Amino acid sequence: MNRHLLKVGIAAALTCGISHSAVAATRCVKPGGGSGCFATIGAAVAASAPGDTIRVAEGTYAEDVIIDRTLSLIGASLEETIINATGKANGINIDGLDHPGMVDHVVVRDFTVENANNEGILISNASDVTISGNRVRGNNRGLDDGVCPTVAPPDSHAGEDFDCGEGIHLSGVDHSTITSNLVEHNAGGILLTDDSGPTHDNLIGGNIVRDNPFDCGITLASHVPAQFAPHGNGVFHNTVADNESSRNGRAVGGAGAGVGLFTPAPGTATYGNVVMHNRLTDNGLPGVAMHSHAPNQNLNDNAIVGNYIAGNGADTDDTATPGPTGINISSGRDGSGNVVGSAIIGTLVSHNVIEHEAVDIAVSNRAGVSVNAHLNDLHGHQGIGVANLGAGTVDAIENWWGCPGGPGAGGCSGVSGAVLFTPWLTHPVHDGHR
Repeated sequence: MNRHLLKVGIAAALTCGISHSAVAATRCVKPGGGSGCFATIGAAVAASAPGDTIRVAEGTYAEDVIIDRTLSLIGASLEETIINATGKANGINIDGLDHPGMVDHVVVRDFTVENANNEGILISNASDVTISGNRVRGNNRGLDDGVCPTVAPPDSHAGEDFDCGEGIHLSGVDHSTITSNLVEHNAGGILLTDDSGPTHDNLIGGNIVRDNPFDCGITLASHVPAQFAPHGNGVFHNTVADNESSRNGRAVGGAGAGVGLFTPAPGTATYGNVVMHNRLTDNGLPGVAMHSHAPNQNLNDNAIVGNYIAGNGADTDDTATPGPTGINISSGRDGSGNVVGSAIIGTLVSHNVIEHEAVDIAVSNRAGVSVNAHLNDLHGHQGIGVANLGAGTVDAIENWWGCPGGPGAGGCSGVSGAVLFTPWLTHPVHDGHR
């Protein structure tokens, strides 16, 4: 009885507290305005208080929508609620860089966002953002012959070789959810960087990312060395799960992977991320590419688990592989074949199905470091199941090599370089291909 009375008292106190606070409003936008609705999304944002919801009617809105407070921005329909950002920097800019601490818990849902010079959707220095059910297409219009003259903070010129920020870009973002979006025909797909601060503990899940020709489908890239980042740096503890990433990075002789994890400069850090249950097919570079190019980098403790990978391209330049490749884990090599990047430590490759590649898994690592690859189905069929291109070791026991006889048997994939493969599996881990 006393506990019951206590619960009633707490509920009453909460109710009294709520009664003194402002009630969040719902605002509307429609072409031309009228009937209490705004004519532009930007005007509705300016009139809203934190926590309000803005519902946008079907129509085309020629805007660069800057969100500088906590809001829910909801379109009426993915097909017919369009933000056309032709000639503008971005389609939607969730701007915590210029409004620190003011744009957490933002929701953007059910829009088509297209034709921006830079990003379709840019999120900077924000937490608990949800981007769901949108179509982001045809952005990065400012890209000119591989150069982006329109880059502005938080974008980094050092990281924008073949794109102007990509379809969706997270910089300095944490605990956010990017799900069920269609990201297509931008220069690149979904990009996570630390240009304006660490990007961590985000979910990139259930998106279709396709036909973005100049960069990866999904990129996790540390651009800023720690000594230059006032709030620290790093792209870490993010989960990339259940996405389809296909036909990306097929321009300029192979420009992007299905999923890329990169540390391009000394002091950069992309670590502790999970790439799982994705379908990664027909990309210009490998299905998953992990690149360390210089000393003093952290590309450690990443996991590649449970993905279907097929029909991708070879890696290039200092991370080159001998043919089309499913997964490439590379510390980079100079012209004499010497490994030049940092050791890549703690990598796990498990439960992946890889087929229609010349090399299923390629590894180029420093001496004394091992990559663990277990319980994968490697359907190389006379190709290379695992290639060790570096001085480190590859522990590839307990894999299916395409036939019961193991590496080198008729119909099985083989190995190249120093690879530990005994014992092997005599049956595939997964029933059928996915």
